[in-house]
Amino acid sequence: MNSVADLLGADGALARLVEGFAPRVQQQAMAEAVARAIDEHGQLVVEAGTGTGKSFAYLVPALLCGQKVIISTGTRHLQDQLFHRDLPTVRDALGVSARVALLKGRSNYLCLHRMDLAGPDGRRQAADLHRIQAWAGITRAGDIAELPGIPEDSPLWPRVTSTPDNCLGQECPRVGDCFVMKARRGAQEADLVVINHHLLFADMALKEEGYGELLPGANAFILDEAHQLEEVASNFFGLTLSSRQLLGLARDAQLEHQREAGDIQGLPDAARRLEKAVLDARLAFGAEVRRGPWQTVADNQAVSGALEETRVALTELAGYLEQGAPRGRGLENCWRRAQALAERLHLTTEAPPPDHVHWVETHTRAFSIHLTPLDVAPVMRERISALPSAWIFTSATLAVGQRFEHFAGRLGLDEPHTLQLESPFDYRRNALLYVPPGLPEPNGPGYTGAVVERSVAVLRASRGRAFMLFTSHRALREAAELLDGRLEYPLLVQGSAPRSELLERFRELGNAVLLGTSSFWEGVDVRGSALSCVIIDKLPFASPGEPVLQARIEALRQSGGNPFRDYQLPNAVLTLKQGIGRLIRDVNDRGVLMLCDPRLLGKPYGRIFLASLPPMSRTRALEQVEAFFAAEPGAAAGRDGPDDGHGEAG
Repeated sequence: MNSVADLLGADGALARLVEGFAPRVQQQAMAEAVARAIDEHGQLVVEAGTGTGKSFAYLVPALLCGQKVIISTGTRHLQDQLFHRDLPTVRDALGVSARVALLKGRSNYLCLHRMDLAGPDGRRQAADLHRIQAWAGITRAGDIAELPGIPEDSPLWPRVTSTPDNCLGQECPRVGDCFVMKARRGAQEADLVVINHHLLFADMALKEEGYGELLPGANAFILDEAHQLEEVASNFFGLTLSSRQLLGLARDAQLEHQREAGDIQGLPDAARRLEKAVLDARLAFGAEVRRGPWQTVADNQAVSGALEETRVALTELAGYLEQGAPRGRGLENCWRRAQALAERLHLTTEAPPPDHVHWVETHTRAFSIHLTPLDVAPVMRERISALPSAWIFTSATLAVGQRFEHFAGRLGLDEPHTLQLESPFDYRRNALLYVPPGLPEPNGPGYTGAVVERSVAVLRASRGRAFMLFTSHRALREAAELLDGRLEYPLLVQGSAPRSELLERFRELGNAVLLGTSSFWEGVDVRGSALSCVIIDKLPFASPGEPVLQARIEALRQSGGNPFRDYQLPNAVLTLKQGIGRLIRDVNDRGVLMLCDPRLLGKPYGRIFLASLPPMSRTRALEQVEAFFAAEPGAAAGRDGPDDGHGEAG
């Protein structure tokens, strides 16, 4: 049999059978390392630069190993792309008959029972519910991603999907047709299963009954977009009480009352009292949308009083639900949820357990109270050691400089094998780093204005076609105001439309300038000349006021560590690498990276950032930026539209 490197080589199956495939030595090296880790049941950490084709590099050995493999991705979008595009391509090229399955969390599948109970609010929801009901009769998988046209954040989706709390399990009247159960059975029978990180940790945390049997059967785990793992793990190994959970219980209790126990007259009123108490609690937290330590509201009498009213209303509703529980599985489930939420309310409003961060978050109409582990490394080490399988972690951004200690330490990995692969793209010829001179200190009041002034000339040279990435919403709003009317190119601003719509318009326009914050720093792929410039306002150090970061900094300080060197700086380097990764997405792409922060060259730690960047030419002269764009093919003709964006497969 050919080695996995040979299969990805110039004479291999992929080159012969996949249109547009181009062999890359980096991809071959990664495939060999993955195959070795699977054979040895080892731990491997791979940073694979943009363009390596890492999905093909792990899919080839995963499909050929003859063992059960679970591949986890960072987002559902990447999960769908991997399963519906990359996996069939590689499987067909290799000619293997491995059974494959796609498995998502239960909230991604239509729940027929809850659809039967759902009632629309308003004409628009009535039309959407009718579309869902029609689709329910023809879909095989029940994956709500199949049904376009209904926004992801539509309030209708939670009413027609289930959660671990409100699922009726074997007592459900539609259990025989349950899409979640079908997906689980398919995953159990498959040789290769594609999941996402949220589902992986739901299983690890054993929070969702029924998923616990999936992980122990796997011989290898391949975790793509692994730079997201610490944050996702922190959420799943912690505890959260949210207004959404409480309001969902109140709504479901009323629905089940109508279906199973209409004669318990006090129940609907008790549910409505809980709804009012929860809404009053949100008002008590104040109008500001923020994240902060629990201590900032712990002594606030309005908050304490509102949460006590919530506790009383929840207890009252639980009493009615206990009375109705014998009437049917739906009311019994609501009763158990009420008990669990009462316990959660108690835990999240009292003193936190050791080694946890106690914090609160408010949105425009919602709130949540959290207990987050200070350090997920111990629990990760325990979970990984309990599954004696191969563990492979990969992303384009895992190393700080040439070192992986930060990533490995935060996830509790014990001396894993590591591999760092540079991007095969020609950054030296196709990219230019511009650090504008004369900018003030980033914490000064006029800094964003100065960034905008320096950017205008660059945006004119690039003829639009740029992302401007900011480290705060405040800076983004200020920049949007300052740029309004100053450019002859379309201006797209985060928040003015859904992210997917903004990206689609950006690609179609071909000469737009898009202003974004954190959600545009990663997971965004714009190939071709439509994106030829990325401007970053500051080195992306996380806000020290962020409650989990604040607590982790203090814990490091108390243990004798150096929070800046050991935590803040490595995280900022990895975030910057994600932002820079938006620029060159294809072998033919070229562009300018404008890093505005004077600390990059003025502070000793700036060298660590520079050492982590792709190898590209550097300048401080605007004239060289203008010359770079003037030398672009088609520049003389003033071409502003995107090219065809054809890139390499894999």
